[in-house]
Amino acid sequence: MRRVTRLLGTDPFRFSVLLGSFALTWYAFRLLGDEPEVPSVLLWFVAAAVAHDAVLLPLYALGDRALTGAFRGTHPAGVNHVRLPALGSGLLFLVFCPGILGLGAAARAAATGQDLEPYLGNWLLVTAVLFGLSLGWWVVRLLSRAVRGRGGSERENATDPAGRTS
Repeated sequence: MRRVTRLLGTDPFRFSVLLGSFALTWYAFRLLGDEPEVPSVLLWFVAAAVAHDAVLLPLYALGDRALTGAFRGTHPAGVNHVRLPALGSGLLFLVFCPGILGLGAAARAAATGQDLEPYLGNWLLVTAVLFGLSLGWWVVRLLSRAVRGRGGSERENATDPAGRTS
């Protein structure tokens, strides 16, 4: 088994999942092979992967390093209370990016009769709600930890009915 893992570079299960994903991708492109949009979709996919790996990954890794440095020594669990709403906000931004940035307003107005004005405000509102809920949850966690800590010290000093300390 070790020789197989060394030969493949990973365990056999992960390698089989990788092969299966390649097979599924190949099958999807074979089905869509006659469609005129396939080359542009493939180009978009490659450009998105390169943009993610070359631009976005270093940016959010740098931001995460700064965030963990800011919380170091104080409340390390608070990092996740920033990461989660930032992730949600970032994913919403990626999904609704054209609407938030106002791109394609004329095409949307022609197709639906609606403008793109509410997108930015709604995205900012959802982002504020996500961060507010996360902050509220963090405060509840800190308060409950403080109450448990205070209650724990009282229990340590308590005596049982026989007069022995616990």
